[in-house]
Amino acid sequence: TDSKRHRRGGDLKKKSIELASAVTGLPLTAVLSASTTGKKSIVLSSETRKELAKQAKATKEERRAQIDERHKYLISRLADGIGLSEQQVEEAMISDEKFQLIEQFFTPSGLKKLLFFYQDAFQQKSNTSLRSDGSTNSLIQRKLFITMGSTEGFTGTCAFFLRTSDKVITASNVSQEVNFGIFDCINGNILRGLEFLLSQIMIPALKSQQNWGAVKEGLKNSQIQDFLYSVDKFVSALSSSRQNIEDKIQLTKVDIDVYISNLQKPSDYITAG
Repeated sequence: TDSKRHRRGGDLKKKSIELASAVTGLPLTAVLSASTTGKKSIVLSSETRKELAKQAKATKEERRAQIDERHKYLISRLADGIGLSEQQVEEAMISDEKFQLIEQFFTPSGLKKLLFFYQDAFQQKSNTSLRSDGSTNSLIQRKLFITMGSTEGFTGTCAFFLRTSDKVITASNVSQEVNFGIFDCINGNILRGLEFLLSQIMIPALKSQQNWGAVKEGLKNSQIQDFLYSVDKFVSALSSSRQNIEDKIQLTKVDIDVYISNLQKPSDYITAG
């Protein structure tokens, strides 16, 4: 029917706009505005693509101008932790449509965490246009991007920044107020990665901690000892559960003909059951 064709065409156009937004790093509203100034076609014209590229470049340069010592601190930690150059990290950062989350992380009482995923993702090949069916020529590439951690599947490396207080994050206090860490999803196994993070990094760091704030006597305090015991116990349970999942539960193919070849009568099936 006409209504179904209209709805299907609208879905395709929406998909094209979303893809263009992902490619250019522009908000959906900017892409929608640019895509409706030319021909009424799902395929973006060359003029529209040039305009999108122009706007994307302007947006990136505007963001680059906002980079200060706080951003440089994040960039430096990411580059060291993930193994990219600082230039690569900066380019990924200013090209990200969630760039504004960084500023929300810096503000007083702002976001408590800032997450970056570095993993395989589908990306559009350069110099290709969106086709009428909304598809593109794409390939899998390793990509660094900002995430809230709730929409994208985690398959690679997670780099995280955590605030230690509600203070505004400034160039002078960013190294004291922000903690950085890396969490690897080793070979796609999140449980193994979590076990490694806790057992090899977090627990040794906690057990070497001298200053526990208002808690007196540090590691000699019974509450601290109980806490560390609970963490050790959790990691032990996590390790046991992971090993059970990996080694104990094994599904094998069964040749069912061997079992049913001698079943002839209903009573045979009852006996077999």
